[in-house]
Amino acid sequence: MKLVRYGAVGAEKPAMLDDEGQLRDLSAHVSDINGDMLDDASIAKLRALDPASLPLVEGEQRIGACVGNIGKFLCIGLNYSDHAAETGAEIPKHPILFFKANSAIVGAYDDVVMPRGSTQTDWEVELGVVIGTTAKYVTKENALDHVAGYCIVNDVSERHFQANLTGQWTKGKSCDTFGPTGPWLVTRDEVEDPQNLDMALDVNGKRMQTGTTSTMIFTVAEIIEHLSGLMTLHPGDVITTGTPPGVGLGMKPEPVFLKKGDVMELTIQGLGHQRQKVDQDA
Repeated sequence: MKLVRYGAVGAEKPAMLDDEGQLRDLSAHVSDINGDMLDDASIAKLRALDPASLPLVEGEQRIGACVGNIGKFLCIGLNYSDHAAETGAEIPKHPILFFKANSAIVGAYDDVVMPRGSTQTDWEVELGVVIGTTAKYVTKENALDHVAGYCIVNDVSERHFQANLTGQWTKGKSCDTFGPTGPWLVTRDEVEDPQNLDMALDVNGKRMQTGTTSTMIFTVAEIIEHLSGLMTLHPGDVITTGTPPGVGLGMKPEPVFLKKGDVMELTIQGLGHQRQKVDQDA
């Protein structure tokens, strides 16, 4: 099942995709796609609905972030062996954790706006994991039972802010619009193996990133086990799990960064497509 939030910013409504890819409104059944309805029982109730019985959403609609009222936006860095190699970084012994501010979250087709003074804004296609049930001290053997579903995240990053403004990576990761999330929340029953998904990112029609989740250093289950030993993971929390090689920072002979007017397009197998045009604050 593919769950969607559509409508104006701050007024998104819940929907699901039918077999023809049309939006079907879920407002009569849930108030939003958020942590309150991501447990297995609630998702099962939605799955039991006949999409044809739901109101068809007419006309072109903005697609918002696929989860509303996200709690924690947890990010794992340097989690692909080939990406670590391109940046010259050592393979981490434990998952590297940083946070994105929730004000970075936007829809999959919303513009990405570089902040004032940015000259090193970069792209990162990532597998997003949405927590469905509370996880505390879980093991990797049962970690995926706590997952509601998966989505695409573009972990947009300002590399100068990240590396040179003193402090943690969060400074370069949390700028407004730097967290496009969606377009869909694909429930976990439709993702047979989160460690076997192809992923790609293009800039202006040129392929920049090509990868697969099979090259993760720490699997989704291992990440959840590790994080749940540090903090309680709540329904509606989002974990974004690292990026494959091909980021602008790693380009040879010189890094390549985004500029106003560029267009990013992202895909992950079974999880849909994102497209963002790049703008810049004056």
